[in-house]
Amino acid sequence: MSRERDTQHMRRAVELARKNPDAPFGCVIAAPDGTRVSEAYNEPGNPVRHAEAAAIYDLAERLAGRGTDADWSDLTLYTTAEPCPMCAGAILWSGLGRVVVGTSLETLVALGLPQINVSLREVAERASDDFVRPEIEAGLLEAECDALYRGLARGG
Repeated sequence: MSRERDTQHMRRAVELARKNPDAPFGCVIAAPDGTRVSEAYNEPGNPVRHAEAAAIYDLAERLAGRGTDADWSDLTLYTTAEPCPMCAGAILWSGLGRVVVGTSLETLVALGLPQINVSLREVAERASDDFVRPEIEAGLLEAECDALYRGLARGG
């Protein structure tokens, strides 16, 4: 995908993240032609419906019943912050081919936000050879994404 298109999708993920100021995480999944096929943000009141997992679950539900296992290796997931291990697992299980991250796990940890300090790369490295290992690009709109979490660390 083009850098311009990547930026547009990450900007949308930031917009989505702002819908939940208590957990400002947003995610967009896009097809190679740039079509957004799923998007989500952390659902208030649901501790496991993180943006990445929610976008993956929603897309899987829409594709269910089509009679074939979906090949997601050409899809890109955009996320405002590096996925937690739960979401990293969902990314690997779904076979997404590319992940674009705004804020790094290191930044989240440095801000003192609650994290399980295991990176997406580490989860992917520990997976068996049967998994698609996504291409990971870090730091897109990093300052804009970091601002979401600096505000959270300061209490709003």
